[in-house]
Amino acid sequence: MSLSSTRSSDSTSRRRKTAEQSQDPSCVLDPQTSYNHEEIHDGSQETQQPDASHTPSPHHSLCPAAACASRHVCEESWEEIQSKRTIRVENEVEANKLVNNYRFGFRKWKSHVTARPFEERSDVVKELYSELNVIKPHSGPGHFITCGNLAYVLLFGWWISLAYFLVGILMFITVIGLPYGKLCWKLCCYFLWPFGNTIHEIGATLWRCCEEAPDCECSLETVEDSSSVLLPSATEGVAPEVPERPPRAPYWHRLSTYIWLLLGFPPLAVVHSLVCFVSWILVFTIPVAKMSAQTVGVILLLPPEDVLLSSSSHRKHQGYETRALLCCYHAANWYYYKYTVDGINVFAVNLLPIVIVALVVGYIDRENQFASSDVKFATAISSIIPLSYYIGMGIASISAQSNFAVGAVVNATFGSITELTFYITALLRGHRAANPCLQEVVKAALTGTLLGCILFIPGICMIIGGLKHSEQRFNSRSAGVSSALLFISVGGVFAPTLFSKAYGNLVCDACTNATGGNGSSNASGPFVCHNCHYDLFSQKNGTLFRDHIQPLVYTVSALLPAAYIIGLIFTLKTHSHIYNIHVGEGQVWCSETGHQGTVVHWSRWRSLLILIAATVLTSACADLATEHIQPILNQPNVSQQYFIGVTVLAMIPEIPEIVNGIQFALQNNISLSLEVGSCIAVQVCMLQIPILVLFNAFCDVGFVLLFSDQHLWASIFSVILVNYIFVDGKSDYFQGTALVVVYLILLALYYFAPSPSGC
Repeated sequence: MSLSSTRSSDSTSRRRKTAEQSQDPSCVLDPQTSYNHEEIHDGSQETQQPDASHTPSPHHSLCPAAACASRHVCEESWEEIQSKRTIRVENEVEANKLVNNYRFGFRKWKSHVTARPFEERSDVVKELYSELNVIKPHSGPGHFITCGNLAYVLLFGWWISLAYFLVGILMFITVIGLPYGKLCWKLCCYFLWPFGNTIHEIGATLWRCCEEAPDCECSLETVEDSSSVLLPSATEGVAPEVPERPPRAPYWHRLSTYIWLLLGFPPLAVVHSLVCFVSWILVFTIPVAKMSAQTVGVILLLPPEDVLLSSSSHRKHQGYETRALLCCYHAANWYYYKYTVDGINVFAVNLLPIVIVALVVGYIDRENQFASSDVKFATAISSIIPLSYYIGMGIASISAQSNFAVGAVVNATFGSITELTFYITALLRGHRAANPCLQEVVKAALTGTLLGCILFIPGICMIIGGLKHSEQRFNSRSAGVSSALLFISVGGVFAPTLFSKAYGNLVCDACTNATGGNGSSNASGPFVCHNCHYDLFSQKNGTLFRDHIQPLVYTVSALLPAAYIIGLIFTLKTHSHIYNIHVGEGQVWCSETGHQGTVVHWSRWRSLLILIAATVLTSACADLATEHIQPILNQPNVSQQYFIGVTVLAMIPEIPEIVNGIQFALQNNISLSLEVGSCIAVQVCMLQIPILVLFNAFCDVGFVLLFSDQHLWASIFSVILVNYIFVDGKSDYFQGTALVVVYLILLALYYFAPSPSGC
């Protein structure tokens, strides 16, 4: 499978040229010393060099002057290899998603949008999705003493065992529930330390054995058989026939069953449900959640005589008809951060209830009787995190199943929807309340997003990727395209601000001379002025804004989207060879229906519905956030207006993007990590700000594209710094640390800055 949209005649000739050069044994290039090898370790996705048939030296790059025609040829070949990326994928949908990651203007998405064959997953991933009913070989009881298992005893084990002990006493008191009382006491010991022990469902054969020898307590230590506890296969022979189980009262015809379901089962179900909820929320303890769900759904609903508990040293004979119901070895697994539910990451699933809580508390408790404004603001702004994830997943799914034109439109419209909903909601609420402070918060959030995407996201990705891979390389030419667009973006956005400072009149609210008198009483001597600003809206200077600055704002707002479209054409059509992505033949596996194709987690229509629903919910949460942010902004001492805008409001919606960037960096694909931040920063300047200007033109909410000096110089300095860092096409943790430190310094400036005018 190959995607024609990602090729060009130039790139094809370059591949042919490099392949011919790679066959020349006189000029051998070591891929380990070339650009990143561009190995994209993404499950079954694998990057291979076009000259994989040739095996270069694993340590050195050999380019003898006598063998090569010229040093320039070798260097040119090295540059050719640097920019080559061949991606092996499972299906066409994943191929589209991966190629879209390298396209300008497309959201970079790490997670799969299609279901992957379980048999092709790694053993670590298989362990995450396995049921807790498989008995595995182990070295001994000491193998189970781990930090996670000890934490289980402290967090869950002791009070689960206490609950079973108390319920067991209750069953003994009823007399009729005596069998269930014995079962509860057995489970009391089991759940205190379940690791390596197994709960079986006894079949007819083993039940008969226990009936004939009740004193042995079904202890089978004398049976010397190391075979599996599972049922024998057809080739292992048929077990000798044994008498069937003596007739007993059916399960639902027993009085003890109803005593158990009325008195014993409900409290245990509540206990296990609470354990299941807490352990699922903690993510890394999901095995405990599986264990509790299996206990409530299966084990506690079985007849007590059909439940057998065995320790790790007990082995069962193959002839016994038993079925392992529960066997847990570890209470925690650090790899559960990869766990997905229908293609959705478990963290996004766990954060989704916050959206419901935010909406219910925010719109029902209008008088703040049950929650304060601070709590409502925190829940509303936190709920944007999972909604941003769902929006990103929907965009990636639609783009992967469509052509690049549809993908570009979807990314341009929905890619900034989270931020735009908050900005527009804040501007509307500030205009209705005649509160200019919210306009300053929006400008701070815009600047904070720009600074975070330019400094923090590349910096943190460089640090984490550099700690694992020492030095990483990226395509400096593609990074140069993003850098040029950043310069254009920042220059266009702040052009009206520079114009106003060049031609506006500086006006101060209060001026006093050195003697303490009013400025009008003594015209000589030094003066101290307060609250100085450029007056653009007074009757005297109103013509400057109407006739000069406002037309400039509209002109810039028209040119920036045009530059964005030109960037799309440049990187997607005329110069797509800059990224030079080639999708090799991949395995297209069969779906569950047996037809040739792929199983997509979200279809196009489902993705569209989720996008619309997530957008509506984001608007509601943004409305709650802007409603309850005012009490926080009114707090004294520090300029929380600036700081909240550049941190909380700017970066929380970008948390899914930050996670994607870190994952790319860990896989030695720093190019995509850098493009994550650049893509968002360019969209802020070239799409979001022009849309806000257009919205203000039709619905006057008082938004003026004029920023404070701090916003202006912080943004310009950040763009210059990041271009200096990117110039050599290399990255390491030191460069990343430099970017993050500069970002923190700028945050400190915003934290201690005076409050903006109007706040």
